[in-house]
Amino acid sequence: MKLHKESKGTIIVASIVFAIVAFLAVHFFREWSLLIILPILLIYGLVFWFFRVPNRDIQDHKENVIAPVDGKVVMIKEVFEDELLQEKVIQVSIFMSPLNVHICRYPVSGNVFYKKYHPGKYLVAWHEKSSTENERTTVAIDSLTHHKVVFRQIAGYVARRIVFTCKEGDPAKAGHEFGFIKFGSRMDVFLPLDTEIICKIGDKTKGGMDIIAKMKE
Repeated sequence: MKLHKESKGTIIVASIVFAIVAFLAVHFFREWSLLIILPILLIYGLVFWFFRVPNRDIQDHKENVIAPVDGKVVMIKEVFEDELLQEKVIQVSIFMSPLNVHICRYPVSGNVFYKKYHPGKYLVAWHEKSSTENERTTVAIDSLTHHKVVFRQIAGYVARRIVFTCKEGDPAKAGHEFGFIKFGSRMDVFLPLDTEIICKIGDKTKGGMDIIAKMKE
């Protein structure tokens, strides 16, 4: 199983903790040691599972809006985007549980023209106010269909580390990685009002693969 580069530090810490706990369990509890080691081993395995990098056949897209993450669609609504666009848009929000792949991908192709990091709170990621109050990053793209598309990585109650490697001026390819969020979070995508929304609330998404909307050319 291929692991994401962001896993290195976490796995080193997890390995040290697991080794210490296993040693102490065997040394002090002996016949009861397995009752301690097995649950810790399960958690240790979940850390590796969290950082997995699945093989996906990413296609080229122009008008299609691609699911930026693995997760569940929890919100589709008209909102006023006041950080950058200053206009009404359609917000599509996808929640990621700790068991989902947490690679963050561009939802559309084009060029990055804006990025900003915002420190903030750590409300549960499905909370509506997490989009404006939690720690988050905002990225915006001039799409190939000549629309401005804004999207946000939002840290959740568990997630405390957002990584985004894109820079202003970078080319963006729908479905390709631009960042990572550790341990449970949310992605919001803000689309023009005339966008055809294909997904619905409750849908499970596969990042880089599923089409969630189509923009007019």
